[in-house]
Amino acid sequence: REQLPQVPREEELLAKVRGSAMNPVEHPHGGGNHQHVGHPTTIARVAVPGQKVGLIAARRTGILRGGKKK
Repeated sequence: REQLPQVPREEELLAKVRGSAMNPVEHPHGGGNHQHVGHPTTIARVAVPGQKVGLIAARRTGILRGGKKK
């Protein structure tokens, strides 16, 4: 039996637009003169599944200051 060619779904045909490129009424990351999220993207490990986007349970963020203690 010959395999028929697969038809792509509609969401595969549409372009993906980043949330930071949208307007603030369209996405929580939208708006501003520079493309940045505008709030911390770290989220706790115990957060509900709908909130777990971005850096999940980050051990640390930011710049490391000082050297390692011996």
